[in-house]
Amino acid sequence: MSPHQPTSRPAAGAPGVPWNRQRLRSNNEWLLLELLRTGGGSSRAQLARDTGLSKPTVSAALAELERAGLVREAGLLSPERGRTAVLYEVDPTAGHVLGVDIGRARLRVAVADLAGTVVARRDVANRGRSADAVAGAVVAAAREATAEAGLTASDTVHAVIGTPGVWDEERRGVRYASNLPGWGRPGLFDRIGEGLGTAVTVANDANLAALGEYALGAGRGSRMFAYLLVGTGLGVGVVKDGELLLGAHGALGEIGLVPLPARPGEPAATIEQEAAADAVVRAARDLGLTGRGGKRLTAKQVFERARAGEGAAVRAVEREAERLAYAVAVLSAVLDPDLVVLGGGIGSSADLLLEPLEQALHKLAPMRPALAPSLLGEEAVLLGAVSTALETARPEVFERRTAGLR
Repeated sequence: MSPHQPTSRPAAGAPGVPWNRQRLRSNNEWLLLELLRTGGGSSRAQLARDTGLSKPTVSAALAELERAGLVREAGLLSPERGRTAVLYEVDPTAGHVLGVDIGRARLRVAVADLAGTVVARRDVANRGRSADAVAGAVVAAAREATAEAGLTASDTVHAVIGTPGVWDEERRGVRYASNLPGWGRPGLFDRIGEGLGTAVTVANDANLAALGEYALGAGRGSRMFAYLLVGTGLGVGVVKDGELLLGAHGALGEIGLVPLPARPGEPAATIEQEAAADAVVRAARDLGLTGRGGKRLTAKQVFERARAGEGAAVRAVEREAERLAYAVAVLSAVLDPDLVVLGGGIGSSADLLLEPLEQALHKLAPMRPALAPSLLGEEAVLLGAVSTALETARPEVFERRTAGLR
């Protein structure tokens, strides 16, 4: 389910769910809670009109939700005619979630309430030289952010971790995360979950970025779009009609692993090796570009110098666009998306890349999807993680808080 849709729960009468008055009351309460969440504050009379429930039923359900700490009064509505009405809204502080973005260069953590509002976050350099060190840094950053929000681990209902690679449930580890040595070791994420003190879901970073972009960014309204995450690695997330496509083994979109035709006298390289950040730096060096002030040349510097009009940097960026065009051509031939969104650290330079990328794509393939820059930038993975965590947390908080009232 996409993060923008109301979260669902089993309805009374569904297979395996017995019909009874308690379940019916529970469903009414959930219906009202979701209506308030998606539509904003509302009065009892308006909720009755919107749902078709009777006013006494709405009043009783709201009273139970208020007792459970799930809704609260949000003020008064004073119409020109008629009686003043109490407005109700969802109480976003009823639960919290963690979103985590693990990259080779940076670690990002956000604590959000049930409305999706980020109440605390950490953004730190990833200096871990081993998988254990990175795992420890993630836990430390999450604990700091949680404490800053005035919360404890028990206040966090669910955490979603975005990482390069593909989650393997049987092994309890990730595969294909070559940019993070040792990251695929089984049990590593179980250790992170223990350190966070909450249930954890692990997801591919490009997939989470695609969900974030669909819910909040450039992918909104698209029937089928691909998010091309280009940074220290290269990954793709695909969303069709609001649903994330994963493939039979969760590896749909791992086009970075596809080898490119080898040049004479050179070994074959993958799309990721030829199009990610290190490749930009190699191309710039081949064209004579060097770092300044004795500092190591970085992809960010190459793009900055290209913006300034430096010839070698401009040519290196054009080469990058040609390599990305090959990746987009592969996506277009296999998936036929109506839109490809360019994101990630390299994708943040879409102002330089999109025009030469489109020109190169026209030479490569007859299928030419619309191209657009990410609107969420380097926040896409983190926001996608938060949105995905909320999909699990909202019904769980409802069940926990209402269970004690039955």
